[in-house]
Amino acid sequence: MSTQSRWSRLPWVRLREAGIIGMNERNGRYIALNNPRRLYPLVDDKLLTKALALKANIAVPALYHEVSIEHEIGELKDTLHEHESFVVKPAKGSGGDGIVVIVGRQGDQFIRASGARMSFSDLAHHMSNILSGAFSLGGLPDRAMIEYCVKFDPVFAAISFQGVPDIRTLVYRGIPVAAMLRLPTRASDGKANLHQGAVGVGVDLHTGRTMNGVMNSMPVSHHPDTLHFLKDFQVPQWEQVLLLAAQCYELAPLGYLGVDVVMDRELGPLVLELNARPGLAIQLANGRGLRPELEKINAICNGGGELPKNAQQRVALGLSLRERRQNAETDAAPSKTIAENPIQASEPVLSTGPSEAALTPSASASSSVCAEPEPASLDPELTTEPTIPAPKPASSESAPVAPPPAGKIDEAP
Repeated sequence: MSTQSRWSRLPWVRLREAGIIGMNERNGRYIALNNPRRLYPLVDDKLLTKALALKANIAVPALYHEVSIEHEIGELKDTLHEHESFVVKPAKGSGGDGIVVIVGRQGDQFIRASGARMSFSDLAHHMSNILSGAFSLGGLPDRAMIEYCVKFDPVFAAISFQGVPDIRTLVYRGIPVAAMLRLPTRASDGKANLHQGAVGVGVDLHTGRTMNGVMNSMPVSHHPDTLHFLKDFQVPQWEQVLLLAAQCYELAPLGYLGVDVVMDRELGPLVLELNARPGLAIQLANGRGLRPELEKINAICNGGGELPKNAQQRVALGLSLRERRQNAETDAAPSKTIAENPIQASEPVLSTGPSEAALTPSASASSSVCAEPEPASLDPELTTEPTIPAPKPASSESAPVAPPPAGKIDEAP
Protein backbone atom coordinates (compact mmCIF):
# COMPACT_ATOMS: atom_id res chain seq x y z
CA MET A 1 0.00 0.00 0.00
CA SER A 2 1.43 3.41 -0.98
CA THR A 3 2.14 6.13 1.56
CA GLN A 4 -0.58 8.30 0.01
CA SER A 5 -3.10 5.47 0.23
CA ARG A 6 -2.25 4.78 3.88
CA TRP A 7 -2.57 8.48 4.70
CA SER A 8 -6.00 8.71 3.06
CA ARG A 9 -7.29 5.92 5.30
CA LEU A 10 -6.37 7.66 8.56
CA PRO A 11 -9.54 8.38 10.58
CA TRP A 12 -8.99 12.13 10.94
CA VAL A 13 -8.31 12.48 7.21
CA ARG A 14 -11.58 10.73 6.41
CA LEU A 15 -13.44 12.97 8.90
CA ARG A 16 -12.05 16.08 7.27
CA GLU A 17 -12.93 14.79 3.82
CA ALA A 18 -16.47 14.20 5.11
CA GLY A 19 -16.77 17.88 5.99
CA ILE A 20 -16.52 17.38 9.76
CA ILE A 21 -15.28 20.48 11.60
CA GLY A 22 -13.55 20.26 14.97
CA MET A 23 -13.46 22.57 17.97
CA ASN A 24 -10.44 24.58 16.81
CA GLU A 25 -11.90 25.20 13.38
CA ARG A 26 -15.30 26.05 14.83
CA ASN A 27 -13.78 28.57 17.24
CA GLY A 28 -11.25 30.15 14.89
CA ARG A 29 -12.97 30.14 11.52
CA TYR A 30 -16.67 30.37 12.30
CA ILE A 31 -17.21 31.79 15.81
CA ALA A 32 -14.33 34.28 16.08
CA LEU A 33 -14.97 35.70 12.60
CA ASN A 34 -18.77 35.86 12.76
CA ASN A 35 -19.75 36.44 16.41
CA PRO A 36 -18.88 39.99 17.53
CA ARG A 37 -17.98 39.96 21.21
CA ARG A 38 -20.21 42.98 21.86
CA LEU A 39 -23.30 40.89 20.98
CA TYR A 40 -22.60 38.01 23.36
CA PRO A 41 -24.65 39.49 26.24
CA LEU A 42 -27.77 39.24 24.04
CA VAL A 43 -27.62 35.45 24.26
CA ASP A 44 -25.56 34.82 27.40
CA ASP A 45 -28.19 36.58 29.55
CA LYS A 46 -31.40 34.55 29.24
CA LEU A 47 -33.49 37.33 30.80
CA LEU A 48 -32.23 39.76 28.17
CA THR A 49 -32.89 37.22 25.40
CA LYS A 50 -36.44 36.74 26.67
CA ALA A 51 -37.05 40.50 26.71
CA LEU A 52 -35.77 40.84 23.13
CA ALA A 53 -37.95 37.95 21.93
CA LEU A 54 -41.08 39.36 23.55
CA LYS A 55 -40.43 42.74 21.99
CA ALA A 56 -40.21 41.04 18.58
CA ASN A 57 -43.43 39.05 19.22
CA ILE A 58 -41.56 35.73 19.32
CA ALA A 59 -43.17 33.24 21.71
CA VAL A 60 -41.12 32.22 24.77
CA PRO A 61 -41.97 30.42 28.05
CA ALA A 62 -43.61 32.81 30.52
CA LEU A 63 -41.40 34.25 33.25
CA TYR A 64 -42.93 33.76 36.72
CA HIS A 65 -40.28 35.34 38.94
CA GLU A 66 -36.85 36.92 38.78
CA VAL A 67 -34.66 36.68 41.88
CA SER A 68 -31.80 39.17 42.17
CA ILE A 69 -31.01 39.30 45.91
CA GLU A 70 -31.08 36.83 48.77
CA HIS A 71 -34.05 38.15 50.73
CA GLU A 72 -36.31 37.71 47.67
CA ILE A 73 -35.87 33.93 47.94
CA GLY A 74 -37.84 33.70 51.19
CA GLU A 75 -40.73 35.62 49.63
CA LEU A 76 -41.16 32.83 47.06
CA LYS A 77 -42.37 30.25 49.58
CA ASP A 78 -45.99 31.30 49.24
CA THR A 79 -45.99 32.40 45.60
CA LEU A 80 -44.47 29.16 44.28
CA HIS A 81 -47.48 27.25 45.57
CA GLU A 82 -49.47 28.90 42.76
CA HIS A 83 -47.60 26.74 40.24
CA GLU A 84 -47.77 22.97 40.05
CA SER A 85 -44.71 22.86 37.79
CA PHE A 86 -41.94 25.31 36.93
CA VAL A 87 -38.27 25.57 36.00
CA VAL A 88 -35.51 27.27 37.99
CA LYS A 89 -32.43 28.30 36.04
CA PRO A 90 -29.51 30.73 36.23
CA ALA A 91 -29.89 33.72 33.92
CA LYS A 92 -26.28 33.43 32.75
CA GLY A 93 -25.68 29.72 33.02
CA SER A 94 -24.63 27.38 30.23
CA GLY A 95 -24.80 23.73 29.25
CA GLY A 96 -27.81 23.01 31.47
CA ASP A 97 -25.85 23.52 34.69
CA GLY A 98 -27.97 24.81 37.56
CA ILE A 99 -31.33 24.04 35.93
CA VAL A 100 -33.93 22.38 38.16
CA VAL A 101 -37.13 21.10 36.52
CA ILE A 102 -40.09 20.73 38.90
CA VAL A 103 -42.90 18.64 37.41
CA GLY A 104 -45.25 18.28 40.40
CA ARG A 105 -45.80 18.32 44.15
CA GLN A 106 -46.40 15.91 46.98
CA GLY A 107 -47.41 17.78 50.10
CA ASP A 108 -44.68 20.32 50.82
CA GLN A 109 -42.21 18.47 48.59
CA PHE A 110 -41.35 19.44 45.03
CA ILE A 111 -40.96 16.56 42.54
CA ARG A 112 -38.14 16.84 40.03
CA ALA A 113 -38.21 15.39 36.52
CA SER A 114 -36.11 12.43 37.70
CA GLY A 115 -38.63 11.67 40.48
CA ALA A 116 -36.37 12.98 43.25
CA ARG A 117 -37.97 15.15 45.98
CA MET A 118 -36.89 18.62 47.09
CA SER A 119 -38.06 20.71 50.02
CA PHE A 120 -38.42 24.46 49.74
CA SER A 121 -35.28 24.71 51.85
CA ASP A 122 -33.40 22.66 49.23
CA LEU A 123 -34.76 24.86 46.47
CA ALA A 124 -33.87 28.04 48.35
CA HIS A 125 -30.33 26.79 48.86
CA HIS A 126 -30.04 26.06 45.15
CA MET A 127 -31.25 29.55 44.23
CA SER A 128 -28.76 31.03 46.68
CA ASN A 129 -26.01 29.16 44.84
CA ILE A 130 -27.26 30.61 41.56
CA LEU A 131 -27.07 34.15 42.94
CA SER A 132 -23.52 33.55 44.17
CA GLY A 133 -22.45 32.63 40.62
CA ALA A 134 -21.98 28.89 41.10
CA PHE A 135 -23.37 28.19 37.61
CA SER A 136 -22.73 31.45 35.76
CA LEU A 137 -20.24 32.16 33.00
CA GLY A 138 -17.07 33.37 34.68
CA GLY A 139 -18.40 32.54 38.15
CA LEU A 140 -19.70 36.08 38.68
CA PRO A 141 -22.91 36.93 40.61
CA ASP A 142 -26.06 36.03 38.74
CA ARG A 143 -29.85 36.16 38.89
CA ALA A 144 -32.25 33.23 39.19
CA MET A 145 -35.25 32.96 36.92
CA ILE A 146 -38.37 30.87 37.53
CA GLU A 147 -40.39 30.22 34.40
CA TYR A 148 -43.19 28.16 32.89
CA CYS A 149 -42.45 24.43 32.61
CA VAL A 150 -43.20 23.44 29.03
CA LYS A 151 -45.75 20.65 28.55
CA PHE A 152 -44.10 18.75 25.76
CA ASP A 153 -45.97 17.44 22.75
CA PRO A 154 -47.06 13.81 23.31
CA VAL A 155 -45.62 12.85 19.94
CA PHE A 156 -42.26 12.61 21.74
CA ALA A 157 -43.49 10.53 24.69
CA ALA A 158 -42.05 7.27 23.35
CA ILE A 159 -38.54 8.69 22.86
CA SER A 160 -38.16 11.04 25.83
CA PHE A 161 -37.76 10.44 29.55
CA GLN A 162 -39.93 12.81 31.64
CA GLY A 163 -38.24 16.11 30.73
CA VAL A 164 -38.92 18.40 27.77
CA PRO A 165 -37.22 17.67 24.42
CA ASP A 166 -36.02 20.61 22.37
CA ILE A 167 -34.94 21.20 18.79
CA ARG A 168 -31.48 22.71 18.34
CA THR A 169 -31.08 24.46 14.99
CA LEU A 170 -27.70 25.72 13.84
CA VAL A 171 -28.11 29.04 12.04
CA TYR A 172 -25.13 30.32 10.03
CA ARG A 173 -25.30 33.94 8.91
CA GLY A 174 -29.05 33.77 9.34
CA ILE A 175 -29.49 30.53 7.35
CA PRO A 176 -30.57 27.26 9.03
CA VAL A 177 -28.00 24.62 8.05
CA ALA A 178 -28.57 21.70 10.47
CA ALA A 179 -30.95 20.60 13.22
CA MET A 180 -31.26 17.91 15.85
CA LEU A 181 -33.82 16.83 18.41
CA ARG A 182 -32.38 16.67 21.94
CA LEU A 183 -34.10 14.11 24.15
CA PRO A 184 -33.90 14.04 27.98
CA THR A 185 -32.87 10.84 29.72
CA ARG A 186 -32.78 9.58 33.28
CA ALA A 187 -29.05 10.38 33.32
CA SER A 188 -29.69 14.00 32.24
CA ASP A 189 -32.30 14.52 35.00
CA GLY A 190 -34.92 15.59 32.48
CA LYS A 191 -32.68 18.18 30.80
CA ALA A 192 -32.14 18.22 27.05
CA ASN A 193 -28.39 18.94 27.18
CA LEU A 194 -26.10 16.45 25.50
CA HIS A 195 -23.18 16.92 27.86
CA GLN A 196 -25.55 16.18 30.75
CA GLY A 197 -26.42 12.81 29.19
CA ALA A 198 -29.28 13.61 26.79
CA VAL A 199 -29.66 11.96 23.36
CA GLY A 200 -29.23 13.94 20.15
CA VAL A 201 -31.16 12.83 17.07
CA GLY A 202 -30.57 14.35 13.65
CA VAL A 203 -33.55 15.95 11.91
CA ASP A 204 -33.93 16.11 8.14
CA LEU A 205 -34.19 19.81 7.24
CA HIS A 206 -36.67 19.17 4.43
CA THR A 207 -39.11 16.82 6.13
CA GLY A 208 -38.63 17.37 9.87
CA ARG A 209 -38.25 13.61 10.41
CA THR A 210 -35.70 12.16 12.81
CA MET A 211 -32.66 10.24 11.60
CA ASN A 212 -29.52 9.06 13.44
CA GLY A 213 -29.02 9.20 17.21
CA VAL A 214 -25.97 10.02 19.33
CA MET A 215 -25.34 9.82 23.08
CA ASN A 216 -22.04 10.61 24.80
CA SER A 217 -20.53 11.04 21.31
CA MET A 218 -21.44 7.46 20.36
CA PRO A 219 -24.14 6.37 17.90
CA VAL A 220 -27.38 4.97 19.33
CA SER A 221 -30.52 3.66 17.65
CA HIS A 222 -32.85 3.47 20.69
CA HIS A 223 -33.63 5.70 23.65
CA PRO A 224 -31.74 4.32 26.70
CA ASP A 225 -34.75 4.57 29.04
CA THR A 226 -37.83 4.00 26.87
CA LEU A 227 -35.93 1.57 24.56
CA HIS A 228 -37.92 2.96 21.64
CA PHE A 229 -36.45 3.25 18.14
CA LEU A 230 -35.38 6.86 17.48
CA LYS A 231 -35.70 7.07 13.72
CA ASP A 232 -38.66 8.36 11.68
CA PHE A 233 -40.48 10.56 14.20
CA GLN A 234 -42.09 13.64 12.69
CA VAL A 235 -41.37 16.95 14.44
CA PRO A 236 -44.70 18.83 14.50
CA GLN A 237 -44.96 22.29 12.90
CA TRP A 238 -41.53 21.85 11.39
CA GLU A 239 -41.78 24.79 8.98
CA GLN A 240 -42.57 27.10 11.91
CA VAL A 241 -39.57 25.76 13.85
CA LEU A 242 -37.21 26.62 10.99
CA LEU A 243 -38.78 30.04 10.57
CA LEU A 244 -38.41 30.83 14.28
CA ALA A 245 -34.75 29.83 14.13
CA ALA A 246 -34.11 32.13 11.17
CA GLN A 247 -35.98 35.01 12.85
CA CYS A 248 -33.77 34.75 15.94
CA TYR A 249 -30.82 35.92 13.85
CA GLU A 250 -32.52 39.30 13.74
CA LEU A 251 -32.73 39.39 17.55
CA ALA A 252 -29.05 38.55 18.03
CA PRO A 253 -27.16 38.78 14.71
CA LEU A 254 -24.44 36.30 15.57
CA GLY A 255 -23.15 34.53 12.47
CA TYR A 256 -22.76 31.17 14.21
CA LEU A 257 -25.85 30.73 16.38
CA GLY A 258 -27.68 27.88 18.09
CA VAL A 259 -31.44 28.29 18.52
CA ASP A 260 -33.30 26.01 20.94
CA VAL A 261 -37.05 25.61 20.36
CA VAL A 262 -39.45 23.54 22.47
CA MET A 263 -42.84 22.22 21.40
CA ASP A 264 -45.60 22.89 23.92
CA ARG A 265 -48.73 20.81 23.41
CA GLU A 266 -50.94 23.86 24.06
CA LEU A 267 -48.82 26.85 23.01
CA GLY A 268 -46.93 25.38 20.06
CA PRO A 269 -43.28 26.24 19.30
CA LEU A 270 -41.52 28.39 21.92
CA VAL A 271 -37.97 29.77 21.73
CA LEU A 272 -36.21 28.52 24.85
CA GLU A 273 -32.80 30.15 24.49
CA LEU A 274 -30.00 31.11 22.10
CA ASN A 275 -26.39 29.94 22.15
CA ALA A 276 -23.30 31.74 20.83
CA ARG A 277 -21.15 28.60 21.06
CA PRO A 278 -23.33 25.69 19.87
CA GLY A 279 -21.56 22.33 19.99
CA LEU A 280 -20.55 19.97 17.24
CA ALA A 281 -22.34 16.71 18.07
CA ILE A 282 -25.04 17.90 15.66
CA GLN A 283 -22.71 16.55 12.95
CA LEU A 284 -22.74 13.05 14.42
CA ALA A 285 -26.50 13.16 14.88
CA ASN A 286 -26.99 14.08 11.20
CA GLY A 287 -24.30 11.77 9.85
CA ARG A 288 -22.65 14.57 7.91
CA GLY A 289 -20.21 17.44 8.48
CA LEU A 290 -21.07 21.12 8.52
CA ARG A 291 -18.22 22.48 6.41
CA PRO A 292 -19.75 22.17 2.90
CA GLU A 293 -22.85 24.25 3.73
CA LEU A 294 -20.90 26.79 5.79
CA GLU A 295 -18.34 27.31 3.04
CA LYS A 296 -21.00 27.67 0.34
CA ILE A 297 -22.57 30.47 2.40
CA ASN A 298 -19.13 32.04 2.89
CA ALA A 299 -18.55 31.85 -0.87
CA ILE A 300 -21.71 33.82 -1.53
CA CYS A 301 -20.61 36.60 0.84
CA ASN A 302 -16.94 36.59 -0.12
CA GLY A 303 -17.87 36.82 -3.79
CA GLY A 304 -19.92 39.95 -3.19
CA GLY A 305 -23.24 38.13 -3.29
CA GLU A 306 -26.28 38.95 -1.23
CA LEU A 307 -27.88 36.75 1.41
CA PRO A 308 -31.65 37.14 1.78
CA LYS A 309 -32.78 39.59 4.44
CA ASN A 310 -36.18 37.94 4.80
CA ALA A 311 -36.31 35.00 7.25
CA GLN A 312 -38.50 32.87 4.96
CA GLN A 313 -36.08 33.35 2.07
CA ARG A 314 -33.14 32.41 4.30
CA VAL A 315 -34.93 29.18 5.25
CA ALA A 316 -35.50 28.45 1.55
CA LEU A 317 -31.80 29.01 0.82
CA GLY A 318 -30.80 26.65 3.63
CA LEU A 319 -33.11 23.95 2.26
CA SER A 320 -31.75 24.48 -1.25
CA LEU A 321 -28.15 24.07 -0.06
CA ARG A 322 -29.01 20.86 1.76
CA GLU A 323 -30.94 19.43 -1.20
CA ARG A 324 -28.09 20.10 -3.60
CA ARG A 325 -25.59 18.42 -1.27
CA GLN A 326 -27.84 15.38 -0.91
CA ASN A 327 -28.15 15.16 -4.69
CA ALA A 328 -24.37 15.40 -5.08
CA GLU A 329 -23.86 12.61 -2.54
CA THR A 330 -26.43 10.41 -4.27
CA ASP A 331 -24.85 10.97 -7.70
CA ALA A 332 -21.35 10.29 -6.35
CA ALA A 333 -22.15 7.02 -4.55
CA PRO A 334 -25.82 6.08 -4.18
CA SER A 335 -25.05 2.94 -2.21
CA LYS A 336 -22.32 4.23 0.12
CA THR A 337 -22.41 5.95 3.48
CA ILE A 338 -20.80 9.31 4.10
CA ALA A 339 -17.87 7.59 5.86
CA GLU A 340 -17.25 5.36 2.84
CA ASN A 341 -17.53 8.12 0.26
CA PRO A 342 -17.13 11.51 1.94
CA ILE A 343 -17.98 14.77 0.22
CA GLN A 344 -14.71 16.54 -0.45
CA ALA A 345 -14.07 19.79 1.40
CA SER A 346 -13.06 21.29 -1.94
CA GLU A 347 -16.48 20.61 -3.48
CA PRO A 348 -17.14 23.43 -5.99
CA VAL A 349 -19.63 26.16 -5.28
CA LEU A 350 -23.06 25.37 -6.71
CA SER A 351 -23.37 26.46 -10.31
CA THR A 352 -26.45 24.83 -11.81
CA GLY A 353 -30.12 24.40 -11.06
CA PRO A 354 -33.39 26.33 -11.07
CA SER A 355 -32.55 28.54 -8.09
CA GLU A 356 -29.08 29.52 -9.35
CA ALA A 357 -29.87 33.24 -9.00
CA ALA A 358 -30.25 32.87 -5.26
CA LEU A 359 -26.83 31.22 -4.94
CA THR A 360 -24.70 33.15 -7.47
CA PRO A 361 -22.91 36.29 -6.22
CA SER A 362 -24.23 39.47 -7.79
CA ALA A 363 -21.59 41.54 -9.59
CA SER A 364 -23.33 44.76 -8.61
CA ALA A 365 -23.92 43.80 -4.98
CA SER A 366 -22.29 45.87 -2.26
CA SER A 367 -19.47 44.23 -0.33
CA SER A 368 -21.35 44.93 2.90
CA VAL A 369 -24.51 43.02 2.12
CA CYS A 370 -23.45 40.10 4.34
CA ALA A 371 -22.68 42.26 7.36
CA GLU A 372 -24.74 41.44 10.41
CA PRO A 373 -27.96 43.44 10.95
CA GLU A 374 -28.30 45.74 13.89
CA PRO A 375 -29.56 43.90 16.98
CA ALA A 376 -33.06 44.68 18.19
CA SER A 377 -33.13 47.76 20.41
CA LEU A 378 -34.17 47.58 24.05
CA ASP A 379 -35.62 49.99 26.52
CA PRO A 380 -32.88 51.46 28.77
CA GLU A 381 -34.16 49.70 31.88
CA LEU A 382 -33.61 46.30 30.25
CA THR A 383 -29.90 46.92 29.81
CA THR A 384 -28.92 48.48 33.11
CA GLU A 385 -27.71 45.17 34.57
CA PRO A 386 -23.91 44.94 34.25
CA THR A 387 -22.96 42.54 31.51
CA ILE A 388 -20.70 39.60 32.22
CA PRO A 389 -18.11 39.14 29.48
CA ALA A 390 -18.19 35.69 27.97
CA PRO A 391 -14.97 33.69 28.09
CA LYS A 392 -12.92 34.06 24.95
CA PRO A 393 -13.26 31.20 22.50
CA ALA A 394 -10.23 29.05 22.08
CA SER A 395 -7.86 30.81 19.66
CA SER A 396 -6.79 29.08 16.51
CA GLU A 397 -4.26 31.76 15.51
CA SER A 398 -1.32 30.28 17.39
CA ALA A 399 -1.58 26.79 15.97
CA PRO A 400 -2.87 25.22 12.78
CA VAL A 401 -6.40 23.88 12.86
CA ALA A 402 -6.47 20.16 13.49
CA PRO A 403 -9.37 17.82 12.82
CA PRO A 404 -10.89 15.99 15.83
CA PRO A 405 -9.89 12.43 16.75
CA ALA A 406 -11.97 9.72 15.19
CA GLY A 407 -15.30 8.79 16.67
CA LYS A 408 -15.58 11.57 19.24
CA ILE A 409 -16.53 15.20 18.95
CA ASP A 410 -16.91 17.09 22.20
CA GLU A 411 -20.20 18.83 22.75
CA ALA A 412 -19.70 22.44 23.77
CA PRO A 413 -22.23 24.22 25.98
